[in-house]
Amino acid sequence: MNRLVRILLGITLVTASIFDVRGESEAVSVLTVGNSFADNALNFLPALAEEANRPLIAVRANLGGCTFERHWNHVAAYEKDPTSKDGSPYLKGTKSLDHLLRSREWDFVTMQQVSYLSHDLKTYQPYADNLYHYIKERAPKATILVHQIWAYRLDDPRFVPANDGVEPHTHEEMYEQVRAAYHTFAKKWDLGILPSGDAMFVADTDPKWGYKPETAFDFKAAKSPLLPNQDHSLHTGWFWKKQGEECFLKLDGHHANRAGEYLLGCVWFEKLFGESVLDNAFVPEGMDPGYAAFLRKTSHAVVSAQ
Repeated sequence: MNRLVRILLGITLVTASIFDVRGESEAVSVLTVGNSFADNALNFLPALAEEANRPLIAVRANLGGCTFERHWNHVAAYEKDPTSKDGSPYLKGTKSLDHLLRSREWDFVTMQQVSYLSHDLKTYQPYADNLYHYIKERAPKATILVHQIWAYRLDDPRFVPANDGVEPHTHEEMYEQVRAAYHTFAKKWDLGILPSGDAMFVADTDPKWGYKPETAFDFKAAKSPLLPNQDHSLHTGWFWKKQGEECFLKLDGHHANRAGEYLLGCVWFEKLFGESVLDNAFVPEGMDPGYAAFLRKTSHAVVSAQ
């Protein structure tokens, strides 16, 4: 990662050693219209691309917790008044989606719903359709990909207690509902899918490598920095957060941790470059090589099955 050069206010990622030799015209370019889940997927993608000697340009129109509706509201604000601050929230509040889409000929543009609404197709519309047409008009040569996000970790508080059945109340149920919603939307416009959710679910439920919550940990008596065993978790999981003079045990069962980000990066690498990640030698520092190989195999199997 020490050879990666960040340009465009630190948002565009280019593999410097490759870029200098082969030029920008040979780089695969992707614009993500998403949120922190797209950030998770992009964390290790540049390193994987560099290891494979593949130039990459990635620009993030990502806003934390952003829904299809909010993305579209920013677009509507810009179209009503191009000088409106609300119309240019991207790249640290400096650019509009219109500007980013027109800034180059993109190979790929990705789009996604916020995680907690991803299971509910009703929340996509009309905003997702509006965004699709907006992207298509301003980046006509780009391949638009739907980023199918992943289910929360099986011990996430969202799933306890069981709800009224309207929202998913298990890890598997969330995965199935989210997958169905994204595939329905993608089919409507004949769009490709980034199967991040498939890869996370397959890895999470693997008999050997899947995450299994520790049942013996005493949460009430726990003191910082003691944490439950979270081996093979793909989500951030339990962590200690300091508030004032005290530390509190918190659970983030939503976002990907480093292992999850590596898996996601492998999925995106295969989908964007059309190249197997199986022999890619990049492994995040400190990650067990056997586990890394399993994550690469999982991503390859999931993308190949599409």
